Amino acid sequence: MKIICHRANLHGPSKDLENKPEQILDCIKLGFDVEIDVWNIDNEFYLGHDGPQYKIDYNFLKNKNLWCHAKNYEALQSMIYDININCFWHQNDDYTLTSKNFMWCYPNIRLIDNAIAVMPEITDYSLQDLKKCYAICTDYPFRYKDMLDEK
Repeated sequence: MKIICHRANLHGPSKDLENKPEQILDCIKLGFDVEIDVWNIDNEFYLGHDGPQYKIDYNFLKNKNLWCHAKNYEALQSMIYDININCFWHQNDDYTLTSKNFMWCYPNIRLIDNAIAVMPEITDYSLQDLKKCYAICTDYPFRYKDMLDEK
């Protein structure tokens, strides 16, 4: 099962490290995928949750270990047709389909087999529920890696 670091968090939420390009690459080196927040402002690309924070090159987004959450229309429009980018848009939707046809499930929504369970640490999902998933997106990747490796 894939473990996806939510905004490149490794040990819980960290505003100083979230979406930071160096932190993202560190997560990937550790064997995790990473969910990132992508903005396109005047054809320049940035990472950041609440707004554009870290300027990046567009090619950075083509890493096969990234799950690119478009934060504005321009970001989605720029990424959606690029076959090298796995992207999606959601706000409070129960389910969202990524450009690579993975089902992204909002927290505490009934999980679909082979979907991505988002933020299981704030849900009532059982270990059995999580084991049916393709991936887990979490702020605590080591916790879930250890938990799933043990069972």
